[in-house]
Amino acid sequence: MNLQQLRAVRETSHQAFNLTVVASVLHTTQPAISRQIRELEQELGVELFTRHGKRLTGHTAAGREIVPIVERLLQEQANLRTAAADFKSRDAGELVVATTHTQARYALPRVVAQFRKKFPQVKLAFHQSEPQRIVDAVRSGEADIGIATESLARATDLLSFPCYTWNHVIVTPQDHPLASIVRPTLAEVASYPIVTYEVIFTGRPHIDEAFARAHVQPDIVLTALDSDVIKTYVREGLGIGIIAAMAFDARTDNDLVAIDASHLFASNVTRLAIRRGAALRSYCYDFIELFAPTLTRTTITQALRVDESSESREYSI
Repeated sequence: MNLQQLRAVRETSHQAFNLTVVASVLHTTQPAISRQIRELEQELGVELFTRHGKRLTGHTAAGREIVPIVERLLQEQANLRTAAADFKSRDAGELVVATTHTQARYALPRVVAQFRKKFPQVKLAFHQSEPQRIVDAVRSGEADIGIATESLARATDLLSFPCYTWNHVIVTPQDHPLASIVRPTLAEVASYPIVTYEVIFTGRPHIDEAFARAHVQPDIVLTALDSDVIKTYVREGLGIGIIAAMAFDARTDNDLVAIDASHLFASNVTRLAIRRGAALRSYCYDFIELFAPTLTRTTITQALRVDESSESREYSI
């Protein structure tokens, strides 16, 4: 039994039994993955996966029991390295944060500046991606922390924490007819072309749900991954924009008007997630607390202990 075999089994479970994807993730070949799985099964004396020809189709009864143990073994191996690194040098290392463009651009600069001042020897890396990719990055250990609005609460194999609540605003040019309306209706908003986020980004589901409940059909002419692009096209006259309130800066966006939309669209909760059972570097706790002051090291370690003992799926502060 070796780590390569365990990683092959874990990644096969994570990638819906698609060995082509598994081989790509683990930087090897499909035959090598198949061989590693078979060798482990032979050593254990049981099959972990059901098969249809050469294709893996699911877990066997034994696999459903054993794969979680494989997950824990690999997590403890990672924890061993983390603990050793922390004792060797508490103030140096690397911290990888998977997050969205909006969080990286608007919510995190202050945190990064404070963190860098306190830990100048820690290398910070941001992986900006879509919500599901953020989940995958934390789940696989590629990222230490995930920060997003969507997806993290639904990832039951991660431990997620609410950080803060935010709302959308409507942005228009200063001379736009909507700019003079303090509390526009959904019908008034829908009477103009709209530029907003892609379906899976930055609270977009709440926008769609509001229009659907009101039986109003919006004219969404363009979608984008980040707020800066949306504001650019609003300036070009393509339509009005719906963006996260944090993405509007009255100083730099002084050619635009922001209209509060909290009465139109449900509030959104930005969450932070870590792997269940993961050991964190000391500076990781500092970063988390700078981002969300209620998430102290004591709060997180207590949540991890509760999670381990009760297998709870979500922690609320």
